[in-house]
Amino acid sequence: MSTILDTLKKGTEYLEKYGIEEPRLNMEHLVAHALRCQRMQIYLDFDKPLDEPQLELLRDLVRKRSKGEPLQHLLGSVEFCGFEFKTDGRALIPRPETEELAEKLSEMEWNSGLRILDLGCGSGVLGLSLAKLLKSKEVHLTLADISEDALTLARENAEPVLGDDAGNVQFLQSDLFESVEGHFDLIAANLPYIPQTDAPTLSREVLRDPPIALYGGESGTELILRFLNEAGDYLNNSGRIGIEYGIGQAEELRIAAEDAGFEDVIIRKDLSGHERFLFASKSP
Repeated sequence: MSTILDTLKKGTEYLEKYGIEEPRLNMEHLVAHALRCQRMQIYLDFDKPLDEPQLELLRDLVRKRSKGEPLQHLLGSVEFCGFEFKTDGRALIPRPETEELAEKLSEMEWNSGLRILDLGCGSGVLGLSLAKLLKSKEVHLTLADISEDALTLARENAEPVLGDDAGNVQFLQSDLFESVEGHFDLIAANLPYIPQTDAPTLSREVLRDPPIALYGGESGTELILRFLNEAGDYLNNSGRIGIEYGIGQAEELRIAAEDAGFEDVIIRKDLSGHERFLFASKSP
């Protein structure tokens, strides 16, 4: 009977043959998922034999992974800002850069009674994490997305992350600001920013994300430019925006933000050294 170590070795070789990046790490996650244990536990149980139902489950998971099914979809969840979120094909898989955006926004000074709009919320990771991290500020959160599927996933994530406070979250189906009412102290957004022409270059895993969550138009910036032109009308005085965008888009968006009347426009780099985030405020 195959042990955990045998299965790890065979599965790693199989995934490597199909061009999966970090095949060993992928296998460790899949084995831990199949055994319903922490990944580190498998190192303590290398010699433990796997029964046939466990092996059959693993064979199915490894087969799907070899065909490009994202690891996060197979595991059913992803960690973001220290919280566990459900993730599947209904919304974009959360990226590390978006986690950086959440952390940068949570470190800013905010007044109590903070009103946050997460526009294009997807699975809700950005807005829900901010609401949790800034709980002491008595956050009033609105999650908005054009996709009803994404909003359903965000609803499913709200209670596990926020607990009883999940009942205070407003969910809104909206094409950007089309259905948004009121004013906010912070509008955060990770809108689609991939150029449509880049589609042939994307990995199999990325292509499993909903197209509506990936492509920002022919040049990639069309949606974000619309956002910048409209966001000021939905901000309180001295309210702020914080957005993520693609590589090479910083200068165009900085100019657009200034032309839209925003002040204190700041471009920040991600951990990889790419200009990735724009922060700006509305004049008081």
